[in-house]
Amino acid sequence: MPVYLPAIVQPEPGADLSLPAQVFAAISAAIRAGRLAEGDMMPSTRQAADGLGLSRSTISTAYDLLRAEGLITMRAGSRPVVCLPTPRKVKQAADTVPALSTRGHVLARDPRTSSYTIPQGRLSPGLPDEGRFPADLWGQILRRHARQSHGEEACYGGYHGARALRAALCARLASDRGLQVSSEQILITPGTQASLNLIAQTMLDPGMSVALENPGYLGARAAFQAAGAMIHPVPVDAGGLDPAQLPPEAKLIYITPSNQYPLGGRMDLTRRLALLERARAQGSLILEDDYDSEFLWHGREIASLAAHGSGEECVYLGSASKTLLPGLRLGWMVVPPALIAPLRAAHRNLGYAANLHGQLALAELMNSGHYRLHLRRISRLYQQRGLALHEALSSLPFLQVLPPRGGVQLGLRLLVAGREEACMTALAQTGYRVGRLSALCLDAATEGLVIGFATLRPDDPARIASTLAQVVMTGRP
Repeated sequence: MPVYLPAIVQPEPGADLSLPAQVFAAISAAIRAGRLAEGDMMPSTRQAADGLGLSRSTISTAYDLLRAEGLITMRAGSRPVVCLPTPRKVKQAADTVPALSTRGHVLARDPRTSSYTIPQGRLSPGLPDEGRFPADLWGQILRRHARQSHGEEACYGGYHGARALRAALCARLASDRGLQVSSEQILITPGTQASLNLIAQTMLDPGMSVALENPGYLGARAAFQAAGAMIHPVPVDAGGLDPAQLPPEAKLIYITPSNQYPLGGRMDLTRRLALLERARAQGSLILEDDYDSEFLWHGREIASLAAHGSGEECVYLGSASKTLLPGLRLGWMVVPPALIAPLRAAHRNLGYAANLHGQLALAELMNSGHYRLHLRRISRLYQQRGLALHEALSSLPFLQVLPPRGGVQLGLRLLVAGREEACMTALAQTGYRVGRLSALCLDAATEGLVIGFATLRPDDPARIASTLAQVVMTGRP
């Protein structure tokens, strides 16, 4: 007996779907739900039309749609028969994953994974204290700008940065870092990593040479490796990088002169001037990552490296990641006049724009004086915490550690070989996610630790010192 269609199809004249589409959808759903089985006989177009009160042409159209989907078979002189669709063969996952390019493999290799023992924990280097973020004030400013109209900047007009923030940065860099630039030289990015990638992709061809501090920032290493560069490690001491040891073929020179990452030295004026002269002589471009320059606690402040140059030797990099939060994704770079046009074009092509409302909120925070007030507050707090950690660790005979002048982390050299991994494991067992110094080295690894102190608690220094002393004495975590 043929299928009794009125039990499956209830056509509704005047509905959004046409009558043929309603018949098709109802029968299709019944087949896919298993209410109609393989080989079930459908009524003829005349029987179906009579049973549903529709025209034969409506049924014929619906049957044609079902046949096109492979849900029924039709032969002249015979009733249609239900047939279940043949499931498509799914290829194994290994066959369907597209292959990465050579550059893709480099980009997908995260050098930071070797820096830590546990995925989460306290006292990670480079992180500010989120609890000190001025959340209420930031929220008020952000809401105000989100409700306003910003014209072309709300679309694609100000892709390289909001005018208000670039102007605020010009004033701040002049007063705080001695850097006299125009707002046209400033590009706003989602952070220092994006700035480094932008420079690496536009200034380097595969095989070109780059000089990098050793130990040094893994983000810079990742950006240069992704561009196919040959990286030359340059050792650092208490005064930072020594310009006399730079390779003459280096196209780019990356440095953190204000507070060397991760060991904490500061480059003095003599070395800064020597570095500028060396860069001019060999045609290198200096990437000055003004890392933690906002947190200077001791000594006479030195203007930024770029402030001592002619304006063509340096790209200046900064961000709000340590002063506010990394999650705001706000950074900036000051570029030589000759590079403004090409870097603006590359900036847009690579999609490194920053959030407009966040930019405007930061500009207002700077212009109102609240940003400077916030820096003073957290700088005093970080100084207390950093010095407390240094006091607890500096007396340990198996550690070499410079007294912190600023920043949010402390770099320690282990003077006893073969203890780094045990120290990392022991600290991880107590919930500390400190960094592995050897992972930041490009040549013969220097063992040690990098400990963030922005969120340091009163009992942390003694606890860390005790843990390290036990590990070094016993060789076991």
